[in-house]
Amino acid sequence: MDSSRKIPTVAGMAGFASVLWLGLTAAVAATQRRLLFNPVTEKEVFRPRSSGHRTRPVVLRGHDGTRLGGWLLTPHAVGPYPAVLYFGGRSEEVSWVVRDAGTLFPGMALLAVNYRGYGDSLGDPAEHDIVHDGRMLFDWLAEHGSVDPSRIAVVGRSLGSGVAVQVARDRPASAVVLITPYDSIVAIAKRRFRAVPVDYVLRHRFESIKYAPELKVPTYVLRAESDDIIPHAHTDLLVAKLTALHGDDIIPGSDHLNIPYLATTQERIAHFLSGHFSPPLTSQPPAEAIPLPAPAQ
Repeated sequence: MDSSRKIPTVAGMAGFASVLWLGLTAAVAATQRRLLFNPVTEKEVFRPRSSGHRTRPVVLRGHDGTRLGGWLLTPHAVGPYPAVLYFGGRSEEVSWVVRDAGTLFPGMALLAVNYRGYGDSLGDPAEHDIVHDGRMLFDWLAEHGSVDPSRIAVVGRSLGSGVAVQVARDRPASAVVLITPYDSIVAIAKRRFRAVPVDYVLRHRFESIKYAPELKVPTYVLRAESDDIIPHAHTDLLVAKLTALHGDDIIPGSDHLNIPYLATTQERIAHFLSGHFSPPLTSQPPAEAIPLPAPAQ
């Protein structure tokens, strides 16, 4: 065979591969918002109510005026209450949290607001805006008259764990719960798109591993027993950087999708937060002094 014919063939194959690589890279860069976020507008629970709370819808505004819709729940008892700020997953509309709040967050206020583009919230989701909104929601909750601002926990599931970590780093959260968390979306994307220069094209990075060492409050991690979305290796890397890890539990019989709905998950979250929010034991009054005998005259 004429060896001279191999050169154009090899060159042609290399050129074709380059075109494919560029096309894949461009496709990931152009569609990354859709790959990362999956806005769900239909409510999971049509008229969510918590049996253990007063439930009312709230409408708040992002830094740019974007309308954000969600719910504020307050216990029936007299406040001020400890409180929870909840951040959902990639495909999660948060009305179900309102329904289950009596089990998940007994005796606690709850603010659950949908991301931009989810539920009744307007706009398009993006990391910068979601995290900015998260800080605003924390501030709003801390200023609410019924809430004890020194006892606000941040809870994040899956994608929302990356929001929770950043908000807890920037605001005085008193505890953090992370459900199926990851080290970074960059690392997850690298696993899925091995041929793509993810570091250069990904704008929504959610690099929890970078911020984890700055969390100084009790942090509780919950993993799914079977998780094909967030492999445990990615959670391991995050956990290794947490400086105030309270617990790292695997929920039996759980997967990435069903873990927050399981009774075991909800009971463990409630137990952790209730224990953390328990009022400190009052100090014992000093024992009555025993009079000393009068000195001899």
